[in-house]
Amino acid sequence: MELLITIIVTFFAGMGAGLGTGFAGMSAAAVISPMLITFLGIEPYEAVGIALSSDVLASAISAYTYGKNKNLDIKNGLIMMISVLIFTVVGSYVSSFVPSTTMGNFSVFMTMLLGIKFIVKPVMTTKESMMNVSAKKRAMQSVFYGILIGFICGFIGAGGGMMMLLILTSVLGYELKTAVGTSVFIMTFTAFTGAVSHFAIDGMPNLFIWVSCVVFTLLWARIAAIFANKATPKTLNRVTGIILVILGIAVLLFSALA
Repeated sequence: MELLITIIVTFFAGMGAGLGTGFAGMSAAAVISPMLITFLGIEPYEAVGIALSSDVLASAISAYTYGKNKNLDIKNGLIMMISVLIFTVVGSYVSSFVPSTTMGNFSVFMTMLLGIKFIVKPVMTTKESMMNVSAKKRAMQSVFYGILIGFICGFIGAGGGMMMLLILTSVLGYELKTAVGTSVFIMTFTAFTGAVSHFAIDGMPNLFIWVSCVVFTLLWARIAAIFANKATPKTLNRVTGIILVILGIAVLLFSALA
């Protein structure tokens, strides 16, 4: 019975995380962590490590799918990724000197608000208009906003994938598919860094739960990414928005049960 419950929980955790990753570049930690903590009694630090490692392959396969369909900006993605990684460490260091505040629901509310935005005001930017921005300006923007995202994520420990998607679509003027593709590309490396550090500090997690989460998240991320790259911009905005709102509400409920 315990094995069956574990399989059911990891399946739905992986499905939510995979859909969020494949459609919106959302971090798997936002879905997997609260479900493992609430329903399987996994320690929070171990749950985050499992979620981050699940994010690595899911983001990588999503990035591959988006890149294959020419919906990935690798050059500026690399620039932003370096800034994010460096300033996540800086933000984490600074936060150690600040009294702890309740920021746990930051990424959840951001997920819901971003979902509502995609439904009410979809991103209809075209690749043509996106390419009108000069390469130099785009690179400078990638550095600046990578620093901002990295510092905030390190300081409060949440919201990386959603912040990147918001910045890429609303500020840098990316077309939605390219924004998601670039976001999951960056998240592949940030999640890998986080997962390695978690396992190095805390040791290896429960093997069965870990493998189950990785496999289910990878499966659903692949399905979502394939669908997203074939969908029209209008359909993709609506589906992405609905999934983000549902996931946001679900995570809030899981947190309340904990």
